[in-house]
Amino acid sequence: MQKKVALHTLGCKLNFSETSTIGNQFLQKGFSIVDFKDKADVYVFNTCTVTENAEKECRQLVRKVLRSNPDAYVIVTGCYAQLRSDEIAKIDGVDAVLGSNEKFEIFSLLNDFSKKELSCIYVSPKDELNSFGLASSSDADSRTRAYFKIQDGCDYKCTFCTIPLARGKSRSMAPELVISEFTKLVHQGYKEIILTGVNVGDYGNSFDLSFYDLLKKLIEVEGDFRIRISSIEPNLLTDEIIKLTASTDKICNHFHIPLQSGSNTILKSMQRRYNIEIYKNVIQKVKSYIPDCGIGVDVIVGYPGESEIEFMETYNFLLELPISYLHVFTYSERPDTKAVTMDNHVDPAERKRRNKMLRILSDKKKNYFYNQMIGKDLEVLFESKDDYNTIKGFTSNYVRVQNKYSKQLENKLCLINLSSIKNGLACGKIMETNNSVASDRITI
Repeated sequence: MQKKVALHTLGCKLNFSETSTIGNQFLQKGFSIVDFKDKADVYVFNTCTVTENAEKECRQLVRKVLRSNPDAYVIVTGCYAQLRSDEIAKIDGVDAVLGSNEKFEIFSLLNDFSKKELSCIYVSPKDELNSFGLASSSDADSRTRAYFKIQDGCDYKCTFCTIPLARGKSRSMAPELVISEFTKLVHQGYKEIILTGVNVGDYGNSFDLSFYDLLKKLIEVEGDFRIRISSIEPNLLTDEIIKLTASTDKICNHFHIPLQSGSNTILKSMQRRYNIEIYKNVIQKVKSYIPDCGIGVDVIVGYPGESEIEFMETYNFLLELPISYLHVFTYSERPDTKAVTMDNHVDPAERKRRNKMLRILSDKKKNYFYNQMIGKDLEVLFESKDDYNTIKGFTSNYVRVQNKYSKQLENKLCLINLSSIKNGLACGKIMETNNSVASDRITI
């Protein structure tokens, strides 16, 4: 009987990319991949360690799986496994703990998937986290969008972050391999390819090729596709990249630009590489070249020393910026970071209050941005049919669109005239698809 594996990803888009690579290895070994909710012979958890909640969720999910399926073989890998392998191994029923280097070596490290009395731990020392791993791609939405890892690790020393400890120094996939793997994804039918990494803008620091140079090469690849940049630091979003994005429809009009705090005092304490004046200038420059650009922002609340004054500086700074949405994180004490030793920690209840305030602001920003798009013709990539006989997709500038389902829309880049916003989703009239005629038009 064919064995089954279930995969679960916690954390960032980079993790999703790597989980797909792990899944492909299981497929090559004759396994079938089943939904995480279904019963499987092997469960693989690709973990995150950015927050305490991410680690807690991992532990809860592992225990939940083992309660319903105690004979299952459980593998925990990723950043949490790299940093606290002993803690994970103590969870009754975990069979293997694999670090950052080992996540792609499951079949060479584990001879079989039968339960043992003790967990196996394979974790490389921090100073050996220098390999790149495999070229990674992922089915994000059927054959519509792919996550593609081109960079790993980070040389930044932000006081709150454990990622450099879990993933090592910044390193990049060789340019020729990037082009080759990217071309394969295009030929496989993916219409949107999301470039991922821990610090994507740092791509090429060991090559004579910058991220901007790579983008120029990628947009020259033959095919019907668009590129989305997963996230890029404000100090690495150069004028060249902004102007290139404005000049081509091959790069999505969407940037996710981490801020973390709107207070220069806090940014300095965090050891970030910019101040709010630099950040604001980047946002203004993006909007001057690409007026309808969607802009997402990461922000942390409750960092040590963040008084009400610094928090309100952040709130008011974000209030005035022409951004589209926020990803709000509550500061979480991370072992082995500089911030955990700092004084003036913020009360957890206060952190929660600040988080709620910024989430409400995010909803308002998103609603305002969506409503600004009404009446405009935007390109949307539709995915697949959902349970409500509708089909959804994202525009180039990251507006979520819903339409009546039609088979001809699946995995198609369509021009749509937005007419309304309903329940947080944009609706409109299909003007044309990349292979349709006027008679195919669908109206909501």
